[in-house]
Amino acid sequence: MLTNPFDSPNDAYLIVVNAEDQHALWPDLVALPEGWTPVFGPEDRTVCLDHVATLWTDLRPASVRRFLADDPATP
Repeated sequence: MLTNPFDSPNDAYLIVVNAEDQHALWPDLVALPEGWTPVFGPEDRTVCLDHVATLWTDLRPASVRRFLADDPATP
């Protein structure tokens, strides 16, 4: 039976980031897609998810954050 490598509680994972500063949990044994860079791990799934929850508090893409920061009408 095949299992989903993204759901395995016993495998090692990475936290990866793209150009928009979006974070993702990625299995350590699966090749990274183009445009994603590892920034944490390998660690177990829970440690990686805790890391993301602590550091990635603004889920908006970087381009949206920059646009809103440049908009004088934004509060």
